[in-house]
Amino acid sequence: MSYVKYSPRVSFVIKNALLLSFALLFTNCGEDTTPPTVYEKSTDCSNIESLFQVAEFPIGTALNYDAFLTDVAYRDLVETHFNSITAENIMKPSNIHPQESEFNWGASDSLVQFCAKHAKYVHGHTLVWHNQLPDWILNYKGTKKDWEDMLQKHIQTIVLRYKGKVRGWDVVNEAFEEDGTLRKTIWLENIGESYIEKAFIYAHNADPSALLFYNDFNLESNLTKREKVIQFLNTAKNRGATIHGIGLQMHIYHVYPSELMLKETFDEISSNNYKIHISEMDVSVNPLNKDIEPDSVLLADQAKQYERVIRLYSQLPYEKKYGCTLWGVTDKYSWIRSFFYREDYPLLFDDYYKQKPAFFSMRKALCLY
Repeated sequence: MSYVKYSPRVSFVIKNALLLSFALLFTNCGEDTTPPTVYEKSTDCSNIESLFQVAEFPIGTALNYDAFLTDVAYRDLVETHFNSITAENIMKPSNIHPQESEFNWGASDSLVQFCAKHAKYVHGHTLVWHNQLPDWILNYKGTKKDWEDMLQKHIQTIVLRYKGKVRGWDVVNEAFEEDGTLRKTIWLENIGESYIEKAFIYAHNADPSALLFYNDFNLESNLTKREKVIQFLNTAKNRGATIHGIGLQMHIYHVYPSELMLKETFDEISSNNYKIHISEMDVSVNPLNKDIEPDSVLLADQAKQYERVIRLYSQLPYEKKYGCTLWGVTDKYSWIRSFFYREDYPLLFDDYYKQKPAFFSMRKALCLY
């Protein structure tokens, strides 16, 4: 997920907007210093401000690299509240691999070094996607074997660069349509459906210690899609691919999905022996693009949804909880505004970096559960 204009979101947005419209009728609602593999939360949360210090699993954010470099207040929030960092855009193919024989390491190296210095995890995003591809991949010509070799070189060059420094990778991102069929991408067209399995094999061979994830949106609200994804991944695992977990992007609304839908999603993925990464969470309060102000009712509903997700996620077995990553730090830089051209306030900190009710709700849930 990002704020680029060409990410395909229309179908699920329309579907969920219709569902939500009904719901709204009935509710108000360098030096390599690797972080520890287990973070023990404080036993006394009463005087602790930091989110990650009250959590038993990593609390992450997607990093807007430009804001990180230029905005001191933004950087302070990142350092204070999050111990896992996902690069919002700088590790995507168009940025990190702009030419076939050229890799652009500057920004991602800087991020990895910062995280090592400050004892924060790095989550790599994303190795294989159909969007934000450089022109040379979009225009690539060759046989199926040529495409496989190109994909392998792309994945393994990046993963080897950060071997032992990146905790986990979104290996494949958004490969399924809403009806559960494979998305028609250049990877599917030129390699076939085996590209997904091969991508995981290539990544695992490059860094056997890294945790590898399939990442997608709407899995918490679309049962058909979720079942097809799990079935496909199970088959790939049975054939020998290493797939550790599933990333639930969790771009959700203040009143949707329901608690039952969330619980069923967590339980189903966990019972199929996958770790769960809440990988891109934000909670929209204006999905229908109305002329609104973020009043106390909306913000209270948003806070309840954040609490609900954290509470249910915390109830999972420890070994299934990879962590919770928010897709951004402050509303000011949210991808939703630029992508959907609407006012929205989906994150824990407002445009002025002030803590919202959702912040306190999430912190309390992390303390209690």
